[in-house]
Amino acid sequence: MSAANPELITPEQVVNLLKKEMNFKEVYQKVLFNKVIWQVAEERGIMITSAEIEAEADRQRRDKHLEKATDTIAWLQNELVTTDDWEMGIRDRLLSQKLANVLFAAEVEDFFNKNKLDFEQVILYQIIVDSEKLAQEIYYQIEDSEISFYEAAHFYNIDISHRYKCGYEGKVYRFNLPRDIANVVFKYQPQQLIGPLKTEQGYHLLMVEEFIPAELTTEKYQEILNHLFDKWLLVELNNRFRGSFHQD
Repeated sequence: MSAANPELITPEQVVNLLKKEMNFKEVYQKVLFNKVIWQVAEERGIMITSAEIEAEADRQRRDKHLEKATDTIAWLQNELVTTDDWEMGIRDRLLSQKLANVLFAAEVEDFFNKNKLDFEQVILYQIIVDSEKLAQEIYYQIEDSEISFYEAAHFYNIDISHRYKCGYEGKVYRFNLPRDIANVVFKYQPQQLIGPLKTEQGYHLLMVEEFIPAELTTEKYQEILNHLFDKWLLVELNNRFRGSFHQD
């Protein structure tokens, strides 16, 4: 597919499309966020060097297997951006990361420790049905070894996609579970049948394959850092551009 010609489209047409697709508000917010980041970074004397931009550009080229300069140029042309556009995008992302670290790196570990229980995980299997009577019947069938949990999930789960996965929910954080269910699930031993428990979704039967203790991994560190930074960014945006953006 050949690269499109950006000159065929005006900025006004792009804005109009975003509005028609109901995406304008999201883009508008991102522009304001970027303004906040640049303003605060300037106030704090935080800058991105040419060497940092070059290192990130090299990393992106490696990730995309762009071995030659011509490969990079062709990629940028296909994305309808110039080299300057690309470098400014890199600068924006690096500045955001650096500001987040300056503001909140010292708070991540404390946040994790205060909310450690929420970061516990389980490898979870679940069956949801819409009848309490059926849920109870399935419970007894599993308990009497007439059917396995996985077979029951495959046959009875009201969510068809979960039938194919035999009820497998994957790794689930405590904070992603409804509080009532989390309070019960984390009291049981692995492989124990749990339920039926009633929620708005229906009647749940659950089984934990494994409990995974909370651990501040590199990935989790970054998630918490981003969470703290995003919350701060919303507050800062409203303080600096009050009335320019309404968070519903």
